Amino acid sequence: MSALDLAQALALTRVIAVANDKGGVGKTTITANLGATLAREGYKICLVDLNRQANLADDLGYRDTEIDDQGAALLMSIMTGRTLQAVPVPGRDGLFVVPGGLDLTDLTGVMVGRVQQHGRDAMLTLAKALAPATAPYDLILIDTPPENTLLIDLALGAARWLLMPTKTDGGGLVGMRLLAQRYAIAREINPQLALLGVVLFGTSRAATAIHRDVRTKVEQAFGIGASPVLTALVGHSEKVARDARELGLTAHELAAAAAAQPTWWETRRAGNSSEPRISATASQVAADFDKLGLEILQLLAAAESGAQA
Repeated sequence: MSALDLAQALALTRVIAVANDKGGVGKTTITANLGATLAREGYKICLVDLNRQANLADDLGYRDTEIDDQGAALLMSIMTGRTLQAVPVPGRDGLFVVPGGLDLTDLTGVMVGRVQQHGRDAMLTLAKALAPATAPYDLILIDTPPENTLLIDLALGAARWLLMPTKTDGGGLVGMRLLAQRYAIAREINPQLALLGVVLFGTSRAATAIHRDVRTKVEQAFGIGASPVLTALVGHSEKVARDARELGLTAHELAAAAAAQPTWWETRRAGNSSEPRISATASQVAADFDKLGLEILQLLAAAESGAQA
């Protein structure tokens, strides 16, 4: 198995791996909401789900629909070298997905065999299946599973950029440090891979001292002088997170539903005060994703302008 050629490398310049070695730090939430946010703004976005749990299917509401193939097409593309095929996400113009799911349970075993046969160049398998599929899309986001180094390496082998969500607790930062090690190794087979930034997820917007401490730890983990922690962050809202996954709605969709629902006083007068309500906090989380999307577009534009200079 050979390295990527120039055409393949160029085709992957708008591919972002969303990764952290720790679970529960917002990878899938950010992938789903960032993709949906940019699609709402007219961009054509493709999501690739490398997770056997396929939580993207819950966050975007396509679980058990006709497009939910449990990762069968993704597994077959990686096994055979066929070009990845994305499908439209129902009800969301401009948003496409390569679904994950239980069929990806077999992918780890497949990759163990590939590595034994081809060495670390096997980690370019996803890149070669993805490169011919990128042309229609403005951006491709790869959602990665936690604590599965083989599949994380597959994503890093296919990506031009790494976007790393983390929480400010110890677990998230340990996962970040472990991923920093995988990142350094991945750059040996994918030298165009670079760190786009670190996103603080599920944090208090006012916890500035904690944020400063995290910035220092990120700089230490990646051995760089300037903090890659993005200005945009995703604030904590347990109710919004739960509603999003249960209802299959993004933060923007939850915010619209919250604005349209009757006031609490109206439901109380109607005798429906026990009915579940969507938190108005959804609008704050939606605004966080607007800021994150804008900052990422600005970072990409600046990087591409610098490369062309």
